[in-house]
Amino acid sequence: MLQETLQQGRIRCDEALERLLPPATQFPPSIHQAMRHSAFAGGKRLRPILCMEAARMVAGSLPGGIADLAAALEMLHTYSLIHDDLPALDNDDLRRGVPTCHKAFGEATAILAGDALQTYAYEVLAGLACPAEARVRIIAEIAHATGTIDGMIGGQVMDLEAERQHPDAQALEYIHRSKTGALISASLTSGGRYAGASEDQIQRIRCFGQSAGLAFQIVDDVLDVTQTSQQLGKTAGKDTAADKATYPSMFGVQESLRKAAALVESGSAMLEGFGTRASTLKELAHFLIERKK
Repeated sequence: MLQETLQQGRIRCDEALERLLPPATQFPPSIHQAMRHSAFAGGKRLRPILCMEAARMVAGSLPGGIADLAAALEMLHTYSLIHDDLPALDNDDLRRGVPTCHKAFGEATAILAGDALQTYAYEVLAGLACPAEARVRIIAEIAHATGTIDGMIGGQVMDLEAERQHPDAQALEYIHRSKTGALISASLTSGGRYAGASEDQIQRIRCFGQSAGLAFQIVDDVLDVTQTSQQLGKTAGKDTAADKATYPSMFGVQESLRKAAALVESGSAMLEGFGTRASTLKELAHFLIERKK
């Protein structure tokens, strides 16, 4: 059942991306080729799937048009990966098993491809087929999750500065919650808002997302030291270099996995009010800590 959910979610997201992104032949073709290179390089489509399943949990079925929201989230995630891989940041040559955008198209085009995906995502969000109030709240929530205050960009800055400052456990948790967890949480809450969730429901979904997002990044740190580059589809060891603080370096692999499992359990408890309709999201949360890449 879970594998079918993952497969169908990827298909829906890819179909929406294919429909929404400019074709590779659209003038100027170089930028659209670069955008598509990274957007269709593979990946789990985790954030879109979490978005769609949160909407399904709230509404009881998948709302019409939700795939556009899911695709916009994947555009934002892909933009962040393109920029993360640049020489000025992680300087990586491999992403999702293929050359990174700057390796395939050059650094200048890669920067612009990331910018373009971010910009286009908000164009898509502005046209979502949901009530205007919900659309505005979705845009605001996603923008905050990708921004500088408790968001992705702020977490990235803290991560870069941590290479020189050797953060403690509290600072490391802030980095992970912001850099990775914030967009995962916003993917869930935006799906809930699209489906008409109440504010109480949104708060429960947010708590679940915050726990699941941190657990996801903890496991990412573990996989970085236990898997090969071929298994990961990216350069192994990049996130756990000697000058970077991570959960395995601070707590060890087994304790890190225990912390991730505890987070999933506490997060899943927040969905009890949704009854059996929460079962898929709970399964997805466990998938986050049991995955091998």
